[in-house]
Amino acid sequence: MSVESKINIAVIGATGYTGLDLIYMLCKHPKVKIINLCATKNLGKKISFFDKRIKKKLPKISSVDKISWNNLDLVFLSMPNGEAQKLIKKKYFKNKNLKFIDLSADFRITDHKIYEKNYKIKHKAKNLIKHSLYSIPELSKNLVSNYRIISNPGCYSTSIQIPLIPLIKGKMIKTGDITIDSKSGYSGAGKDLEKKFTHKNLYTSTFAYSTKEHRHICEIDQQLYKFTKKKINYSFNPHLLPTFRGILTSIYVQLNKGKSGNFLRNSLNKYYKNSKFIKVLKLNSTIGSGNVLKTNNCEISICETRIKNKIIIFCAIDNLVKGASGQAIQNMNVMFKYPEQMGLK
Repeated sequence: MSVESKINIAVIGATGYTGLDLIYMLCKHPKVKIINLCATKNLGKKISFFDKRIKKKLPKISSVDKISWNNLDLVFLSMPNGEAQKLIKKKYFKNKNLKFIDLSADFRITDHKIYEKNYKIKHKAKNLIKHSLYSIPELSKNLVSNYRIISNPGCYSTSIQIPLIPLIKGKMIKTGDITIDSKSGYSGAGKDLEKKFTHKNLYTSTFAYSTKEHRHICEIDQQLYKFTKKKINYSFNPHLLPTFRGILTSIYVQLNKGKSGNFLRNSLNKYYKNSKFIKVLKLNSTIGSGNVLKTNNCEISICETRIKNKIIIFCAIDNLVKGASGQAIQNMNVMFKYPEQMGLK
């Protein structure tokens, strides 16, 4: 592929929240040509029917069997858990130059038994897990181009790993009792929100859920251990907010001896000094999701508390962008050796 040429892509799962954000951003990418937009419903409709932001003339929605696979360089899969693995299994060895970025959980967990236990789905492509890479680019970019299957991380997991991993690796915080509290806009639950949750006043109230068995816990466990080689004891409490998008994660930790909030702040700032998207704010800065909405940015604030050795680490991202579609494009850029921020803001 020449420097001047564009890569041909397909988006499968085009009409969900994640798929629509992905298409909207890809329309602005100078190195991408969208060849196929696929879904299981609404075949023949224009994608602009689902998202008025998308003005570019694009192929109409079609089924997967209409794809001309040999013409593609990359497929984004924004499908329900359990579906991407089946499709990749069919195509991985037949189309040996074709690459995949999976936004579901199908290749996030390296142990298929843990995946099957948490997602209640039999893994149909166990032999391909070793050919895939779980990638938050800021933590794994040197490896991305070696793989044809990239597993895009979960939104909560992204907001937790980015601030925690450098601090645990650097032995700056105690790892015996960490409390993680994450609040997300309701888009994180997908378009079938009302089927998953039956709470009253769903769109005007805040509620906690899955405090013991949230699906991202096994993903967080795996990645924290991978980078730190430690068993990290933490509790995780997710909430849905009466707002459409955005995540604010609050992580309550105790400092190791001789460390301070300012030391943590400066260490994170140094760790991510070359990052295009991660910004570490000044110590004790006010933080919210508003600054990062509709961007691939991540903001972190280290805040002191009235208890001397206790610190709260705040991390803000957009769950649909840095927590999903934007990170997928960032992974694509690294995979094809484009500037990491190309097509993103």
